[in-house]
Parts: sequence; structure tokens; C-alpha cells
Amino acid sequence: MLDEWAIAPSPLPYLSASCSHPTPLSSIWKFPGQRLNLFHNSDLSCCSDDAESLTCCATRELCLSISSCQAPNTPTALQSGTSGSKPITLHLKSSRLIDLCAIWDAGVFLPAAVAAAWKGAPSGVPRRRLNEAETLSSVQKAQLQRLEAARPRGPGSGDRGPVPRMARQQPPPWVHAAILFSLLSLSTAIEIPMDLSQPPTITKQSVKDHIVDPRDNILIECEAKGNPAPSFHWTRNSRFFNIAKDPRVSMRRRSGTLVIDFRSGGRPEEYEGEYQCFARNKFGTALSNRIRLQVSKSPLWPKENLDPVVVQEGAPLTLQCNPPPGLPSPVIFWMSSSMEPITQDKRVSQGHNGDLYFSNVMLQDMQTDYSCNARFHFTHTIQQKNPFNLKVLTNHPYNDSSLRNHPDMYSARGVAERTPSFMYPQGTASSQMVLRGMDLLLECIASGVPTPDIAWYKKGGDLPSDKAKLENFNKALRITNVSEEDSGEYFCLASNKMGSIRHTISVRVKAAPYWLDEPKNLILAPGEDGRLVCRANGNPKPTVQWMVNGEPLQSAPPNPNREVAGDTIIFRDTQISSRAVYQCNTSNEHGYLLANAFVSVLDVPPRMLSPRNQLIRVILYNRTRLDCPFFGSPIPTLRWFKNGQGSNLDGGNYHVYENGSLEIKMIRKEDQGIYTCVATNILGKAENQVRLEVKDPTRIYRMPEDQVAQRGTTVQLECRVKHDPSLKLTVSWLKDDEPLYIGNRMKKEEDSLTIFGVAERDQGSYTCVASTELDQDLAKAYLTVLGRPDRPRDLELTDLAERSVRLTWIPGDDNNSPITDYVVQFEEDQFQPGVWHDHSKFPGSVNSAVLQLSPYVNYQFRVIAINEVGSSHPSLPSERYRTSGAPPESNPSDVKGEGTRKNNMEITWTPMNATSAFGPNLRYIVKWRRRETRETWNNVTVWGSRYVVGQTPVYVPYEIRVQAENDFGKGPEPDTVIGYSGEDYPRAAPTDVKIRVLNSTAISLQWNRVYSDTVQGQLREYRAYYWRESSLLKNLWVSQKRQQAGFPGDRLRGVVSRLFPYSNYKLEMVVVNGRGDGPRSETKEFTTPEGVPSAPRRFRVRQPNLETINLEWDHPEHPNGILIGYTLKYVAFNGTKVGKQIVENFSPNQTKFTVQRADPVSRYRFSLSARTQVGSGEAVTEESPAPPNEAYTNNQADIATQGWFIGLMCAIALLVLILLIVCFIKRSRGGKYPVREKKDVPLGPEDPKEEDGSFDYSDEDNKPLQGSQTSLDGTIKQQESDDSLVDYGEGGEGQFNEDGSFIGQYTVKKDKEETEGNESSEATSPVNAIYSLA
Repeated sequence: MLDEWAIAPSPLPYLSASCSHPTPLSSIWKFPGQRLNLFHNSDLSCCSDDAESLTCCATRELCLSISSCQAPNTPTALQSGTSGSKPITLHLKSSRLIDLCAIWDAGVFLPAAVAAAWKGAPSGVPRRRLNEAETLSSVQKAQLQRLEAARPRGPGSGDRGPVPRMARQQPPPWVHAAILFSLLSLSTAIEIPMDLSQPPTITKQSVKDHIVDPRDNILIECEAKGNPAPSFHWTRNSRFFNIAKDPRVSMRRRSGTLVIDFRSGGRPEEYEGEYQCFARNKFGTALSNRIRLQVSKSPLWPKENLDPVVVQEGAPLTLQCNPPPGLPSPVIFWMSSSMEPITQDKRVSQGHNGDLYFSNVMLQDMQTDYSCNARFHFTHTIQQKNPFNLKVLTNHPYNDSSLRNHPDMYSARGVAERTPSFMYPQGTASSQMVLRGMDLLLECIASGVPTPDIAWYKKGGDLPSDKAKLENFNKALRITNVSEEDSGEYFCLASNKMGSIRHTISVRVKAAPYWLDEPKNLILAPGEDGRLVCRANGNPKPTVQWMVNGEPLQSAPPNPNREVAGDTIIFRDTQISSRAVYQCNTSNEHGYLLANAFVSVLDVPPRMLSPRNQLIRVILYNRTRLDCPFFGSPIPTLRWFKNGQGSNLDGGNYHVYENGSLEIKMIRKEDQGIYTCVATNILGKAENQVRLEVKDPTRIYRMPEDQVAQRGTTVQLECRVKHDPSLKLTVSWLKDDEPLYIGNRMKKEEDSLTIFGVAERDQGSYTCVASTELDQDLAKAYLTVLGRPDRPRDLELTDLAERSVRLTWIPGDDNNSPITDYVVQFEEDQFQPGVWHDHSKFPGSVNSAVLQLSPYVNYQFRVIAINEVGSSHPSLPSERYRTSGAPPESNPSDVKGEGTRKNNMEITWTPMNATSAFGPNLRYIVKWRRRETRETWNNVTVWGSRYVVGQTPVYVPYEIRVQAENDFGKGPEPDTVIGYSGEDYPRAAPTDVKIRVLNSTAISLQWNRVYSDTVQGQLREYRAYYWRESSLLKNLWVSQKRQQAGFPGDRLRGVVSRLFPYSNYKLEMVVVNGRGDGPRSETKEFTTPEGVPSAPRRFRVRQPNLETINLEWDHPEHPNGILIGYTLKYVAFNGTKVGKQIVENFSPNQTKFTVQRADPVSRYRFSLSARTQVGSGEAVTEESPAPPNEAYTNNQADIATQGWFIGLMCAIALLVLILLIVCFIKRSRGGKYPVREKKDVPLGPEDPKEEDGSFDYSDEDNKPLQGSQTSLDGTIKQQESDDSLVDYGEGGEGQFNEDGSFIGQYTVKKDKEETEGNESSEATSPVNAIYSLA
């Protein structure tokens, strides 16, 4: 459908459009002999084509926004006529027109009807009033009124400024359209105050098709306002409905709402029909819509017996639902009779008509039955149809679940492949009609093997991407909010590897009536002219009928001031008697529209309808509206002023609407202030003020980020916000768009949310909401929790055989970490009941496996899923399966023969488990004989796992065999194993032991081997026992604990290491077999030479001041010889700078050393080692401590050496000494000093005083200072640190801080005699004396 537009003749037309294909527009829009300026409406980017002189123009008043633009290769999108004295006619291919504007002085771009109306208008026509005769829609009126008042603006006036922070994403075009229309609608928002006389207006009514629940009372709403208050009456089926005659029907007080009560009985169906409400007062009558009342129905499903449905595997199938007709229609869904939902996919799916379609049937489809369910909305009931049972005929009777994932599943099961064919709709073509504004649903369901894929296309164009949606596995195409441009031919294409087929659907769009210009209330002053316009469109074209006060206009009394011209009523020289309510009814075969519009004639001076001096706060860069509702008749003119300035606010960043509202398109800081609105008509003037405050927006500048976390870990989501400090900020969190409950595992802080011990239930989207009373900002992040998989379920055993079974399971949720493996475990109830053993392991991609089984085992299986996080809980066990018995196929393993005593041999083996027993009464045949004697075999039957042969010679080899046997027979012939009888202690010791010293810590040994018959068993090793007898150093205690060194096998030499140097040792050797040690050899003595010492002990580095460093250490724990001295190496370093290394050597008795620092800033690294004649031993390393305040020290190091600083310190010391002397002189004369009542309580301002602020001392003031350890000229006794100060008295904790200031308090000790009297005789310290002067 093509909409026709016109451009009024002008030298320079302006046109603006949003187009996703900005170039080359010259192939689409051509204007011969004229220059066309274009710019992009959304972001002000320019479209240009130098070849056609197309440039960018940022100067605009209004714009044309098109929802979508045709691609440049479709030049039919716009076609131009010829330019000349006549308007240029443009034909726009069907597009959604959001707004239409232009600059009047430069050329008007208007609908053709508007251009025609303006064609004959004289230049300089005055601005029309709201009640002036019009033939235009409300949108067009607003456009024309803005065009009359338009004036050129400077470049950039159309810039909308920064987008508010709240708009995280660019809003779609319809958002701008909605804002635009809501602002345009303000031009019709003027209403008569309720304290003035006015005709009735319907304010609330029920919907046209009113369906009610038969279990509830019926409510038909009708409310109206007016002055005087209107009265109400109803018609039913176009006849007067007498409410008083029906006791069940009542009308609400001060309302026209009908209430039909069924508590005392009655059938709601008796009240079905068409109702209409009339609201009347002395100025006229208003009508409601014709309300069709219907009672909801949910009929029962008819009884029927359904035979099993027999179908060949691979064939298509349709299970028909045929639900009972309900009102409204029920919602259909399919389930099994056990209320399990039917899994749907592209092969099996439900159609829009409720039937269940199988594109091809598989054997697995008969594992359940199929029942159609209908849910009725009003009664909240679900009715279930008798279930269908499927019987699938197949060439492959086994339901091998492994074939479901087979790349060619159908051929693997012997199903023939077929080309697609349509199951719905039938044939190759069909048609469908849809009403404008409704949803269009097109559906194509196809059969075929393999299952076909469905694709959708529109003939001659693309599918509307902004409102087209594919549903039901691409089998349905839904187009929302259908318009005329959606009509045409659509086709669906069904294809598989065997071929394709298409079905064409012809779509016709019809339309119920919809408003182009709805009649609005007309407010006139006596003698004014006006008009009511009722213009609607539809398909077919609707007819228009006028009524007045509910009666046809033709039958109303004649009115010389009224003239009817089709869809318009013109009023001239109106008087008070012209007040009435007019109804416009426009209808076609698809519906109707009914509108009330009253004509009110009033003489009222201007009045303000809102509270005075309002405060409005708004966020920076937002669009805002300052309301100034007013009324008057004649309609007043309204002007706005800011901060008392004389210029009227309209244009640029401001726009004034006819209802009194001032729109500020983009708030800036300078827009803050006081705004005054003034309404004026011929009867007077009224004004009001609004104070506007501009606030900074709320912004989340650090947003939470998507995170992936394992279960049990801690997650922190950041949300840092910047906001206007005058507004109260509230930060809250949402989880999955619902308010988040902050439990014990969560901690909400000012700028973050912490979740401790993350669990699976914590997964989801988290939204940080930072809000003030004016705005808010949102930021969202998604938390993915990796957890162990859920346990597999529904274990099933199939394909049962003697030695195998197929185990199938349903995987559990992988909890966001893919399953890598499945472990199948089994348990048997004969040998180890309740104990689970691993059977096999399979990849995580399978859920069915064939398990190899052993005979005579009562199996029970379970499955464990494994992912990177861990293992799932085991599944519930499967049913048991017992295999039949058989003779053993193997013998016990790990057969051994060893003696536990010198005259026996114990034969042991690992018993066979349940899976290798193969039958009941498992036992073992044990055979043995001496090796190489060829004597007969001894044998015995054993049910355990050991047998002891007695009375054997010492350490003799035996041949051993162990064979398994059960009730089904013997196992295979066993292998022969060599065992030995028991051992005895060796009878000889190594001889000719020789020792050679290798170094200070190791020796070499050599000996002669013993004869083999003396070993009396298996030779394990030769062993040396040695101990430290003494040290060559005098008075050094040593441990004489015996130590040993073993030399395995038949060896003749070895090395003993880790000896102590400079020591005397003794050594003995023995032979060792499995029974133990033999006799000891003769004792040998040897001495180790001198070695290097161990590290010095307790190396301490102390720094008493900034000039020196004290080093102390202790002698090494192990001198390992005679010490000849110590070596100290040290180096100064400061950051990355390292000084020259200095080496100091000390005598063996020196354990202290003082280092003079070169500077107070550098630190030192020390390395100390001890020496013997052999050399230096292990070194110990330490560093000097860092200064307490390096920064302060570094900055002040040079100050301490300055002369002025030394002089200042001397002056301060002298002043302190003078003060101390003055204090003692005053004290000796009986002065008054503040005294603390209790010992160890610091003197404070709260201490009790006499009027002059002090206490008198008694005669005992002349006693010497008690408990003092220093005199006035005495020295301070050094305690632990050179930087501390000894307390005066006992128990003091006073000391100097690192910067020299005094910290702590002094305490004193009283004499024992002070408790004998009432006097206070505290020993006074110098510091107390200073305090007393304060």
C-alpha cells in the first residue's frame, strides 16, 4: 500500500530520514532542479553524495522518521514527480511513519490532504485556535501550529546532547515514537474543572467482548463524570433494561456499574446479550460502547474409546486433539497419562490447532502414551482426553538407544528415506486473512525421512525483522502487530537430503475501523466557532454515523448554528443552548468505534489548576516537562518566563504545549531557576511559579562483571556509584530480576556484594540498582557456578545375555561443567555384600553401554558422573541381574611359600573375588613337594587363603601349586611357584674387617664373605654397627648412641658416611638374613680427622642508635676441630645501591663486635662463619634492622647536624632546667600543688580543688622524695633500650617515643605511714612539678 505525500513548492525543501543505507541516496531520492539536504536523524551523521550535490544539513525544525529503509539496490523505495509550480508528490513504499515535519519558510513536507488545505490558505494566516474549524488530525494540527510559529535556528540546535546514563542501550525507533506521540497528545489535554458546569463524560467501561466466569457475580462497568453528576440507565439488545424489575440486578451508588447477583440462584446464561450504558445530566447524554456479555464455557470432553494406533516405523502420524469448544478457547498441551510432558523437537511437535504431529515415527515413540489436555482459563480446570497408545511396526525390534546418536540413525534402523511432504496445510497453496494490529501466525508442518528443516520467505522482499519471529522449531512464523504492508505471498520451504517442497500462503490484511482523527471535547465561548471531526479508516472503508445525546442526528431538533459535512460538524456563533454530547459511530464488517465529544459553552476568566510554587527536581541532560494546568473560556493564551525575564520561553530547547506544559528537551545546569507561567484571555490573567533544580545523574562507574566460580568459593561483585550528593542514594541488588535476600552467606557493602561458599542456587543474573528519588542506574552481571554433576537417574538393564547386559541411564545436570566420564560400579550380595567395585569407565558423551559380566554373580549397578569439579553422588542402584554358573577360568594369584618358623612353610594366596568364582562353594586345591626330589605331590583342599606345612628342614625350596574349584568343576592347571621353608639365625660373622678413613665424615669398609651354609636362609645384607666413643676436644660431651649402616646382597665392601669429624669411633659387623642378625665380628676402632665447624649460634644484630651497630654470637654447636677464629663479612646497602664489602677476622674467643655506621640511612648485611685449620665452616647471615621511621629519618638526617638546630635544643633544655628549679623552690616554701587522691591516677581537670584551685601540703612536704631512683642532676638508669626513660618510683611505664617526645605517665610509691593519717604525702617527680605550674 502506498501513502501519498506532497511537498509544497519552495526553493529548498528539507527532508530528514533515519536510514541504515545512507549512500548512495541519489539513486532513490531525486529532485530535478533542486538541492536536497539530508542528515541522519538518530545520531546526526550525514548522508552525502557529491555527484548529486547532496550535503548534510543540521538545521531542522521537524523530521520524517521511517522505521526501515530499503537497500540502495531497490530504487523503487521512493519515486519523485516533477518539480514546478505544483506540489511535488512522493510515493513512499509502505513504511511506518512516526512523525512528519518540515520548515514552513523553506518548504512544507505534508500529507497530500494537508497540502491541499494549505494550498488555498492566504499568506500570513493567523495562528489557529484549538476550537477553530479544522479538517486535520490532532497530530497534523500540532504540526501546523508549530509550522506557523517556526523560525530558523542556528546550527546544532537539533543536537540532543549526551544520552542519559540510564539508557544502557540505544532505544528502538518505537521508543522515540512513543515519546513523540505522548508529547503531541498534550495539545488535547485541557479539561473543564469539575466545579464548572459540564456535560457527562464516560470515564470507565467494560470491554466490548465481556466474558465472565459463571461462578461469580456479573459486573458490567460504566462510570462517568459531569456537573451536575449524571444519572444512568441501560439498554439490553437495543431495548430499555428495567433494572427495578429484576431483583438480582442492581446499580452501584453514584455509578452506572451493573451488578448481577447469583447468590440466591439463577442462571448466568439468561443474562447474555448486548448492553449499552447511558450517562445523562441536563447538558447532554454520553454513551458507552455496546458491551457484548458472554458467559465462559468449559464443556466436558466427549466419551470415546481409542484403539491403539498402529504405524510403520518412519511413517508420518497425526494425533488429533479436537478439544471441546470453550469460551474462550482452551490452551492445549500434550502429556502422558502419568502427567509427564511429551518431549517435543523438530520431529515431534504440537500444531497451532492442538494436534500432535510426528514427521516420522520411531520405535522409541511407543515407550509412552499420548493424552491431549485442555486448560480453561476462567474455571482454572484441565480436562484430559483418553490417551493414545502407539504400536510401531519395525524391521529392527531392539530399541538400541546407542543408535539415537548414530550419524545415520534411520538407515541403521532400516527405515527408508523419503522426500518431504506437507502434513499441514495440505497442498501447495493456501490463503489467510488477518486483521490489522493482530498477530499473523503462519504454520507449515512437514513429514519426511530424515526430518525436514523448515525455512520461511516472503515473495518480493524480506521478512520484517523487527516483528517477525520463528516458533515451534521453525515450523511457525509469527508477525506481530500486522499492518497493510505485511500483506503478500509467503512461502515455507521443507527440505531434507532427499529433496525439498514448498507451500505458498497468500496473506490478506483487513482492518477494523481505527481512528485517524477522533472527535475531542469542544470548549467554546459564546459567539465562537468550532468543529468536531470524526475521521477513521479501515478495510473495507467504514461508514460514519453522528448522534447527539444518544439519538440519531437526523431525528434531533434542528439547530441553525450547526452544519453537518460528512465526517465533520461545524458550529458557528455558538450559544449556551448549543451544549450537548455528540457521538460518532464508525463501523465496517470487522468492528466499530464509538466516541463521545461534548460541546460546552462557557465564559470563565483564566485560572490555575495546580498547586502554587511547586519544586521540581530533574536529572541533568534529561528531558522534562513543567506542568501548568489552566483553564478559561475563551481558551487563554499561555506564556512562560524564567527568573522574571521578559522574553517568552518557546523555541530552541523549550516547547510550550496547549495544556500549559513547558517541555525542556535537554536539561542543562543553566536551566535551573524559577519559571513563571501566565495564562491570559479577554476576561483576565492568572499566573503560577515552578522552581526547577538540576541534579547530577546517578552513574555506576565500576560495574559488576560476569564471573565463573566453583562451588564453595567466594565471589565479589563490584558496584561503585557516583551520584548527586544532595540526593539520598540507595544501592540494592536483584537476582534474576527479583529482590535479592541477603542471607548469612552474603555480605552487602557500600560498593560490592560478596557471596561466601557459592552454591548452585546462587547462579543467575545479579543486577546492581543504584537509585535516588529522581533516577536510577542499573548494571547486570551473570554468575555461573561450576558444580559437581547431578547423579544419573533411571538406570535400565536391557539386552540381557549370559555374559553381558546393556546398561542405560539418563544423565543429570552437568552444573555448567561438561561431564567428562561415567564410572559404572557393581555390587554383589554373596562374597562382599554392600561393597561397591568399579566395573568400567566410559566417556561423558555416552549414556548407554554394554557391560561384560562374570558367571554366577548377582549384579547390581550404579553410575557416577565426573566433571572437572568432581564426582556426582552415585545413582540409585539398578535392578539385580544374576548370571549362570561355570567352572573357574582362573586360579588365585600371588601364591607364596614362606616360613614363619625355622621348621615350617606357610603357603598363602590372594583369594578370588565374586566375579572370578564363577560358581558356589569356591575352594582351593593346594599341592606341594620338595624341589628336585621328584617325590609325589602332597595335596589338601582349603576354603581359606593360607595353609601351613609343618616339620620342614631349615630353608629348603618347595614346588607349590594352588588350583581353584567350585561345584561346576575345577579351574585350569595352575602354575608352579617356588617357595622356601623357614630360616634360622646365621652361624658366622664377617672376618678380616678393614677400615680406611676417606675424610673427616666418611670411612671405607672391606670384609671377607661368610660361607653360604652358615647363613641358614636368604642373605639380606651385611650390616655395620658403629658408635662415637669420644671427641678429640677436651671436655666436649658426645652421644654414644649406636648407629647402623646396611650393605644389601652378597657384597665385600661399603662406605659409612655422616660421621662427626675429630672423633673416636668403634665398629662391629654382622650377617643378616630373614630371621635376624648373626654373631658380631671383632670390634674395630678408628679416628676421624679435623673438619670445618658448623655455623655460629644465636647471631644477633642490634642497633642502639643511628651511629653504631652491635653484633653478638655464640660458639658453634659442632666445632669439628680446634677453632682458630671467626670471619665477618659485611656490606652497606640503601635500596638498590650496594657498598664495598668489608672483611673482619676475630680470635676464637671473641663473640662481640661493634660497627660504626658510615651514615644513619644505610642498612647493613652481615655474614659470619667460624674457622678451623681445615677452613671456614657454614656462614650465618643477618641484616641490620630498618630505622623506625625511614622517611622521617631520611628527611631530617641533615637537620640534626645544623648549628641552629643544636642551639635550639640547648635553649629548650635550659628552659626545662629553670622550670624544675623554680618548682622545687616553691615546693620547699609550702606552696600549693594539685594532688591526686589515688595512687596511679593521672592528674586531670576533674580533680577536686579548693577555691584557688589547689590543696595545701602538710609539714611532711619537707620529706625527701620517696621511691625515686634519680636526683635532679642524676643520670637515668638504662634498662632495655637506650631510647627509654626509667620510671620515677615503681611500676611506671613512661618512655620516650621514637621522635623524642614523652609518652606514658609517672607513678609514685607512698610510704607505709601514709595510711596512718589523713594527709596526702605523694612523692613528687620533676614531671609532677611541671604539671603543678600549669
